[in-house]
Amino acid sequence: MKIMKDNEMALVKEILKKLGASEEDQKLVAEATVDADLKGFTSHGLGRFPQYLISIKSGTINLEDNITIEKETPAMALINGNSGFGQAVSYKAMQIAIKKAKELGIGCVGVHNTNHFGVTGFYSDLALRENCIGLVIANTDPAIAPLGGSKALIGTNPIALGIPSDSYITVDMATSVTARGKIIESKRKGIELPDGWALDKDGKPTNDPTEALEGSILPFGGFKGYALSLLIEILTGPLVQAEYGLGVTGTASPEKDCTKGDLYIVIDPSKFGDFDEFKANTEEFISQVRATGENVAVPGDLEVKRIADSEANGIIIDEKLYEQLERICGNLDIDLDSYLEG
Repeated sequence: MKIMKDNEMALVKEILKKLGASEEDQKLVAEATVDADLKGFTSHGLGRFPQYLISIKSGTINLEDNITIEKETPAMALINGNSGFGQAVSYKAMQIAIKKAKELGIGCVGVHNTNHFGVTGFYSDLALRENCIGLVIANTDPAIAPLGGSKALIGTNPIALGIPSDSYITVDMATSVTARGKIIESKRKGIELPDGWALDKDGKPTNDPTEALEGSILPFGGFKGYALSLLIEILTGPLVQAEYGLGVTGTASPEKDCTKGDLYIVIDPSKFGDFDEFKANTEEFISQVRATGENVAVPGDLEVKRIADSEANGIIIDEKLYEQLERICGNLDIDLDSYLEG
């Protein structure tokens, strides 16, 4: 079975409305959820939605949320998310960073006391819409063991970077070989993991998603991915007054308070020189890249293809996710099947 973009948007809003979320939060969470599914990051779209329901029930997501700006200068701000929806807190943080960048050329906003926000690239995309460069990083519950170690200590710590252009030039990735959400999704679907993804709790390679969630996920690229995830841990932990290492909870443990941190950086290219020239030079470089081979891919190409396919053909709902959504909707007196096709 599948769900079309507009129906998924309506379903998420209806569920959140029934749970008592504000209209603004309904809209922002729905947009981020649909964005993840359209791009093929289903582990962070509807597939992650049951986790948010656990957080709401446990009281770790505050339905009466509003951000507090704790510190601010013309170029930066430190935000307390007050345990609101991660999507809503992140949207507001990115808007502040964009505004500062438009005024000064760069804006940097740190966030603590927030929640899981879906896919990181949704927020760097917000900067692209304003002809700005967007960089977003975050930490998560421990998932990566330090290189040479056997115990998970560092998060999967995603990074997203987008460049404004006529093309869609963006990267959104975990610093682990795969996102934890894909491990969770594999467990839900009852499928094994590929070789080289994870270790069990004893530090031995495993293809079992349950063992992987109890053990650790490998960093991408060996030392390089490990080093990047470690540095992101510092920038989204101690720097923004959030937790770090073993102190981070809530992104994979929805019944616990979310203690992770985020950092949003926006750069306005027009402050360096003529924006149209910057964009033209960027496109010229991308043309050079594509000219090097018939099958050359540019970061963002895959997402463009996935979005087009998902918008045309719908987003697949697997059997296990359908069962989870059916329970959620049944408890809220929502007719799930009326939103689905096939």
